[in-house]
Amino acid sequence: MLVNKDFIPEHEIKATLIKVDNAYESLAKLLNMYEMSKPKKQGIHSLAYVSSTAQIGKNVYIGPFAYIGENCIVGDDTLIYPHAYLGDGVTVGNHCTVYSNVSIYHDCRIGNACILHSGVVIGADGFGFAPTPDGYEKIPQIGIVILEDSVEIGANTCVDRATMGATVIRKGVKLDNLIQIAHNDEIGSHTVMAAQAGIAGSTKVGEWCMIGGQVGLAGHAKIGDKVSIAAQSGIPGNVASGSQIMGSPAFDAKKYFKASVAYKKLPEMYTEVHALRRELEELKQQLNK
Repeated sequence: MLVNKDFIPEHEIKATLIKVDNAYESLAKLLNMYEMSKPKKQGIHSLAYVSSTAQIGKNVYIGPFAYIGENCIVGDDTLIYPHAYLGDGVTVGNHCTVYSNVSIYHDCRIGNACILHSGVVIGADGFGFAPTPDGYEKIPQIGIVILEDSVEIGANTCVDRATMGATVIRKGVKLDNLIQIAHNDEIGSHTVMAAQAGIAGSTKVGEWCMIGGQVGLAGHAKIGDKVSIAAQSGIPGNVASGSQIMGSPAFDAKKYFKASVAYKKLPEMYTEVHALRRELEELKQQLNK
């Protein structure tokens, strides 16, 4: 059993205790060693489609019914599972895992050691439409998506391509399931986001941020480094580095907790204020006699 060095058991434990600096980190390393010990798939299945112009690295696995488009580049030791789709001009780095039913649209770039879980869509059109008297006219989304190294994206998360330029997910970012990243967003290195969060277009999120589930970020905002945002918060604008915020609209977490205490007392406070107003009116009437 892995425990921290300062762990003191409250009762007898019938197990061997292995004391380490950080039990959680050590567990992650052990499980990674276990995963690495498993034999990896290799080879291109006969039912996969691989364009003759694609460049495929060493020790690559491409499963049945996967599609590798024209001029794609797939790096060494990468796994592409059945029914994955790589559009024309896509680049996928070394040691990546692309699970079944992932779609990577044309010209998008995936770095090294990235993991894309089933249902991920990289590079679909951003939500761009120009209002006209006759309706909304589509704005072609001619940019791309760039994922830097060691990015992991959970199932059914979507990262839209830029209108122009690139939507960028920086090194080490971890995105949970069912997240929406809009066109021209930039997510800073080692930021983590929980499920069902959504970011509107052209927002920049800093490094080492922690964003809870169902958080909504407005477009064209700038979120600083090491910002912590509690679940279900609504972020209408810029947030300074180091902030810890919650609520909708979100503000300082400590102030929010104090405000929530007062909020719970509002029914009683309303009754008291109503009674005080009635008494005040009675006093005014008596004074005016």
